[in-house]
Amino acid sequence: MRKIRTILGALVAGACASAVLPGVALAAPTAPYTVLTVDVGDAYGKPVKQSGVYDGTNSTVTGRAYATGGVSMGASGLPGGATIAMWITPPVGQSAFTAGQTYPTRGSADATRAGLNISSAPDGCNGADAYGSLTVREVAYDDAGAATAFAAAYEFHCSSNAGAVTGELRWNSSLDYVGVTAFPVPVLDFGRVAIGGTMDTRAVILTVKGTAPSTFDAAGISGANRSSFEVVTNECSGKTIAPGGSCRFLVRPKALRWGDYTANLEVADNSSYGKRVVPMKFTAYDTVIGMYYPLPPQRLLDTRTGQGPLGANSATELQVTGRGGVPASGVGSVVLNVTVTGPTADSFLTLFPSTESVPTASSINFPAGWLGSNNVTVKVGPDGKVMIYNRNGSTHVVVDVVGFYANSDTVKSSLGWGGQYQRVEPTRLIDTRPNTLAAGQTISSYVDFGPASPHVKALVLNITAVKPVKAGFLSAWSGETAVPTSSTVNYGAGKVVPNLAFVQTGRCTNCNGLPYAVPTFSIYTSQVTDLVVDLLGVIDDGSLPDGLRFTPLSPTRIADSRSGLGTFGALEAGEIRKITPPSTVATSDTRVLAMNVTAVSPTKDTVLTVWPADAGMARPGVSNLNPAAGQIVSNAVMGGLGPQYAFNVHNHTGSVHLVADVVGRFYLYSGTASTTALAGRQPLAVRGTGTPG
Repeated sequence: MRKIRTILGALVAGACASAVLPGVALAAPTAPYTVLTVDVGDAYGKPVKQSGVYDGTNSTVTGRAYATGGVSMGASGLPGGATIAMWITPPVGQSAFTAGQTYPTRGSADATRAGLNISSAPDGCNGADAYGSLTVREVAYDDAGAATAFAAAYEFHCSSNAGAVTGELRWNSSLDYVGVTAFPVPVLDFGRVAIGGTMDTRAVILTVKGTAPSTFDAAGISGANRSSFEVVTNECSGKTIAPGGSCRFLVRPKALRWGDYTANLEVADNSSYGKRVVPMKFTAYDTVIGMYYPLPPQRLLDTRTGQGPLGANSATELQVTGRGGVPASGVGSVVLNVTVTGPTADSFLTLFPSTESVPTASSINFPAGWLGSNNVTVKVGPDGKVMIYNRNGSTHVVVDVVGFYANSDTVKSSLGWGGQYQRVEPTRLIDTRPNTLAAGQTISSYVDFGPASPHVKALVLNITAVKPVKAGFLSAWSGETAVPTSSTVNYGAGKVVPNLAFVQTGRCTNCNGLPYAVPTFSIYTSQVTDLVVDLLGVIDDGSLPDGLRFTPLSPTRIADSRSGLGTFGALEAGEIRKITPPSTVATSDTRVLAMNVTAVSPTKDTVLTVWPADAGMARPGVSNLNPAAGQIVSNAVMGGLGPQYAFNVHNHTGSVHLVADVVGRFYLYSGTASTTALAGRQPLAVRGTGTPG
């Protein structure tokens, strides 16, 4: 006569058959069941690599009496030809299991623990190290004491530091069982993830394959690196899903620092273990995306030689990649020095990506007969080209390239690591007044940033020619080669003409006894002039903390005081105007905006200065624009943002209208950030400057 010991009311066959549940039921085995469910959870495939609910419909599952009062089960024909073997025995000295009891287990039974061991060829566990638990739900023995039916829930660890393999087993049992499979297994692997790049979501799909419904409750992420993952979509929690149904989570990584990251997605459920565990991992790596590569100035276009002037309401296409030191691919934007000469009418130029239409923005504004230049950062079209549009009259255009920003790692193999932008407190480096520079003279200078000096690759300078005697030009470069043929500032006689410049630096290894190499630069003037040079920023070698990287944007107008866009009304004498860019332009991680700022028809000769708002900073003693009365002039500006994502503009005298166009944003790169926010701190400070020697 068969002896049966069972838990009444625990899991009754068909108890939930009348429940209305989501999901489409699939054909399932009928009672009595011989089934093995396996959830590899956070065991990372040791000893079983594949989660599953194995029964006669998808594999061969067998059970038999084993040893004294024990049971063994096996599953074969699993995906990839895998097999699973399980051995279960009562504690030493006991001849049978008792239904309703939970037994602590080890790999082989002893006086206080039942024996539970699992292997999946070729992987197994050392029986002395394995541990876990076994909750017996039903057991039957024949008159000889051999098991004839068995139902249990198990938890198995291969060693003391191993994760849990959990599940249910049924052999000749009519008890329903909970069974869920997770995809993917054994781990959700995001692979290599670029720091600061787009973080793609991946799906975790839970499918109910037991004979009883599964109920999913709260979900979360656990583990030492839990903050490096986030659940974007949760379609499981709060649902009871019938056999055959499924639900999903969408998860994405957050790659902030180089290294390997692991965590678990945990979902509370009605299984014996109480939760489903899906391990996750990724490797975060540094890229050169957004890094700046300074170049020796090289000419890309001069319409005076061949092409002819650019006409009214017309545009010319300029190939920038694969020329002048700019790589053929992997370039997001280029930094150009654009010069206008001989315009026949008041006008402006707009530079923009080749595949886009002309935006409502300007890159350089000029009156008829003007000679001048502006630093222009422009996003490159997918064909490696940019467009140059002229509004009125005709004008000659000269374009020199001085650097580029990477948008992929393709440039790293040939050019190595680029640099990151470092904010500094604006500092006046050179003011020749009252002594003027002679025509053909070169002035050189070094800048001491302390021990960080050897890491400086370029300087961001505002270079101003003050009342030159004749029309001419300035050229700024590293000073390590002959004067380049390109120009940095083009000036007319008697004018005050500034231009922003990214200047690649040289190295002085013995400047005034300093124990480290310091960056140097030189400036040449073709005519007699006074010279003012202000330091606005630094391009490092990518190794200094709190560096900023660049994201190019299509030219976007954020302020026009004439129309009330972003601000309203002319700036009066001595006024400080706060400008808050829209959040679509200044995102939460933006620290600096690359802008073209235009002064429109000032009533007096004046000076405009731009600096971060709400940061507790006094107005810097430097200038960004020096417009003369009645002029419409522009200059590139690195507009630092304060804690409220805004910047200030100060007008010195008279009244003037203001226009600001954004061409890109600098963001705090988490891979080298020392904190989540700079909080107004400037990592670099000028300790000294002087003549190299």
